[in-house]
Amino acid sequence: MSSKKRFPFLQNFWEKVADVILKNRIAWIVVISIITGFMVYMTTQLQLSYELPKILPQSDEHYQRYEAFKDRYGEDGNVMVIAIKTDDIYSLDTYNKWFDLGQDLKKIDGIKNIASICNLFEIRPDEVQKKFNFIPISPEKPNTQAEVDTIKSKINKYPFYKGFLFSDDGTAHLMAVTFDQEKMNSKSRMSITQGVEDLAQAFGESTGIKPHYSGMPFVRTNFMSKVSLEVAKFMILAFLVTAIILFLFFRSFRVVFFALLVIAISVLWSVGLIQIFGYKITLLTGLVPSIIVVIGIPNSIFLINKYQEEYLKCKNQIKALKISIEKIGKTTFIANLTTFIGFFVFYFTGSPLLLEFGLVASIAVMATWALSLILIPIIFSYNPKPKAKHVRHLDNKNISKFLEKVDFIVHNRRSMLYWIIGVLIVLSVFGMTKIKSIGHLVDDLPANDPVFTDLKFIEENFKGIVPIEVSIDTKTENGALDPEVLTKIRLVQREFAKYPELTKPISIVEAIKFVYQGYRGGDEKYYRLPGALELNKLAAYSGMVDGNEKLMSSFMDSTRRYTRISYQSGDVGTVRMGEMIAALQAKTDTIFNYDSEFEEWLAEEEQIDAKLTGNGVVFTKGNDYLLSNLRDSTILAIILVSLVMATQFLNARTVLISTIPSIIPLIITAGIMGFFAIPLKPTTILIFSIAFGIASDGTIYFLTKYKEEIESGKTISEAVSETIKLSGISMFYTAIILFFGFGIYVVSGFKGTVFLGLLVSMTLLIGMISNLILLPSFLMTLDNRQSKKLDKAVK
Repeated sequence: MSSKKRFPFLQNFWEKVADVILKNRIAWIVVISIITGFMVYMTTQLQLSYELPKILPQSDEHYQRYEAFKDRYGEDGNVMVIAIKTDDIYSLDTYNKWFDLGQDLKKIDGIKNIASICNLFEIRPDEVQKKFNFIPISPEKPNTQAEVDTIKSKINKYPFYKGFLFSDDGTAHLMAVTFDQEKMNSKSRMSITQGVEDLAQAFGESTGIKPHYSGMPFVRTNFMSKVSLEVAKFMILAFLVTAIILFLFFRSFRVVFFALLVIAISVLWSVGLIQIFGYKITLLTGLVPSIIVVIGIPNSIFLINKYQEEYLKCKNQIKALKISIEKIGKTTFIANLTTFIGFFVFYFTGSPLLLEFGLVASIAVMATWALSLILIPIIFSYNPKPKAKHVRHLDNKNISKFLEKVDFIVHNRRSMLYWIIGVLIVLSVFGMTKIKSIGHLVDDLPANDPVFTDLKFIEENFKGIVPIEVSIDTKTENGALDPEVLTKIRLVQREFAKYPELTKPISIVEAIKFVYQGYRGGDEKYYRLPGALELNKLAAYSGMVDGNEKLMSSFMDSTRRYTRISYQSGDVGTVRMGEMIAALQAKTDTIFNYDSEFEEWLAEEEQIDAKLTGNGVVFTKGNDYLLSNLRDSTILAIILVSLVMATQFLNARTVLISTIPSIIPLIITAGIMGFFAIPLKPTTILIFSIAFGIASDGTIYFLTKYKEEIESGKTISEAVSETIKLSGISMFYTAIILFFGFGIYVVSGFKGTVFLGLLVSMTLLIGMISNLILLPSFLMTLDNRQSKKLDKAVK
């Protein structure tokens, strides 16, 4: 039974659509022009996102804990560091230039604080007023080498500073530049970061010492600067590649120009959508415009091909355009719907990062389809009629020969084809077992990128810049200063010290050790946590806490109920980081809440809430969350696309055989990832649902044309041959554009984007071959077994 008989209300739908478009051409042009003008304005308001990617959903406990931590203490990733390696830092000239650098950096609007060996302090007790005085070690620039030597000796006797501002061997030195939190998440951070780099570079040129830069603000700023450049680069490449391919196919500058004009409007709409939803440009949303160029072009190809094909038959321009809308409108709608699904499933991951990308990309796909369906017929209705040279590509001899070979294989070499596919699937499944899931903070950057090399310099000398925090809720006011709690914090720090990937801690315990050393005259042996009696003596000095709220606010809240232990880690990867987090959380729970004397856990109301959080933890948990949910989204995409197929063909067997050709390329791609050690991470796992949605387009194009041929009275064998011949050309054009269109991402400066481009291109090319050869082979096999039954079901 035909679709018109099954759905009588749809019988004239596409005819009416064609009439509405062609009879109201001026009105459509005006409306689209107004909307496009508005979208152009919205693009001028768009901003880059300088925050860490929001991967975890707001309902996730790790996300909520981290947000609460930031509300209490501020951003944990707001420090940029400048590091140098020299044995000459304590020479008078070099020290003074390092001193001047710190003073100059303080003058930059948006810099909150500077910490280096040039602005440290020591503690001296005031017995009379019962307070501690914090005395600058270097209140002003020294004038003699003797003064510098004195400064050096004072600094070296305080273990509190060792490992933070200078390395254990004393050859590497670090300047910590704290950003104002509000400006750190705005576009002004780029100028602030550049200002810091310029001053540090001037220091390097004057001393001959190479400065190295790192820290979360620096990494994110450089990352997003590269993203902004890549957005422009991919846009130019996408238009250039598609223009070249279109011209090679159509041999007409007019066709190429108008097809690209429609896509340019679509791109403006897609960018405007980002701003309309209140989003910012991220690594993923930045890909949307170039993706729209690549995905949107096939709509124009199918419409133009059909228009030229029909014009050759009827020699009537408006009639040919109307038939094109009627025939291609529905086919491209279903095909774009499957692509829409491939992107929209990201909405259900719950991850803000993927939700934004999926929502914008999916809506942009359908908007592009609508613009193509409306504008291509309108534009060509005002253009000269096609000439013979413009339709010559419909009889391309090379493509025709290729399609003849495809038809021969489908009719005569199906058994060999199935064996080859079977072997590939077995090998691919084996390769899939070799896939590893791992992510790094900067693993998208190439190994020779300055951001990457400087990070490794920091890790080599200071262990790392990835924040890991232990957030502690003692549940009682002043609980953070309880001697028992302090002892437990010291025990936790002892466990963390067993991990070479972590820096020394910054905590209330370390602050008290520092204060106690000063209380005992500065003797290094007193840099330790004192006993309860000594703590009571320190408590008598109001300056230990009350006189230094700014210092203590870094460790405790105003009620002294909450406190923290701060670490930095190397970028060790999500696998190692996950192992560390699990082990350290277990140790922390045991130390704070397990009564070893009675060998039982404390009652819940007596327990101290001590949980690991920070950028490192959130990034690791977010990576794990993405991998889990993206697997689910791929499965959801397959289910939803199958349901779309079911609405078109109402035959379970046809739906099954139409889904398999789009799944096989995913299996082969996964196998290749395993064999070539391409890890699963957020950027690479996107491949599967995107590629499946796009690859399903070819299935739709083929089966829709196949069904038309069946309904016209042809046998399955005849219908398959005719479909290969007629749809094969457009499918071939589309596959080439998609292959080279996504192939432009191989020039990316991000490894993840390179993998995305390579693997999606390869998957779509395999998908085209699968839809052109494997899909009709399945239909032919069913013809041999159940010709009459299938013929009846399709009709």
